[in-house]
Amino acid sequence: MNTNINYKKAILQAGIEMQKRDLTVETWGNISLRDPETGLIYLTPSGMAYDTLREDDVCVLDAAGNAVEGTRKPSVEKMLHVLVYLKRSDVFAVLHTHPVNSTVFGVLHQGIPVVTDEMAQAIGGSVKCADYALPGSQALAENVVKALGNVQACLMANHGAVCVGRDIKECFKVATVLETSADIYQKALAIGRPVEINEENTVWMRDFAVNHYGQK
Repeated sequence: MNTNINYKKAILQAGIEMQKRDLTVETWGNISLRDPETGLIYLTPSGMAYDTLREDDVCVLDAAGNAVEGTRKPSVEKMLHVLVYLKRSDVFAVLHTHPVNSTVFGVLHQGIPVVTDEMAQAIGGSVKCADYALPGSQALAENVVKALGNVQACLMANHGAVCVGRDIKECFKVATVLETSADIYQKALAIGRPVEINEENTVWMRDFAVNHYGQK
């Protein structure tokens, strides 16, 4: 096991952070981390308030979603996390949020085009809306993976959003950029016709953000 990271503690901290950032309400939403060394998935339990969780409450699953540690029932969206990790070898953290502005477009079953440079850099493409399926269902998990594709976020019809990253810090960055972009897009639609950033420029900015931006 990777001894450099306390994954259970990181899950607890992320739950508090998600609430502080108004990315969810009550016990909705869920968070997972994957240990690259063991493949184990650390996941929030079902229906427990984030500010009451202890490390023993965190569920530990194998790559197929089978429980290997813990006594709590895992999040109902367990298979969503499992399938994302199965399909995306570059992803080691998944943040499922219930933010207001992003969910507006989920209610409309409408995606969000790349309307800001920040969105191109952090998310890497337009954000699609996954087809509706019941919470916790295999169909919902499959729909999310399909909508996610190779970008860092997708919407869930009538539900919320899913943000992925190399770590939880990137997930929060993606979630914040998604929510801000959704707000900007709503306001732009109210005034006129928003102009999307084209694919060529989006690809360039995503590569720049991942491989060249900031300090080495």
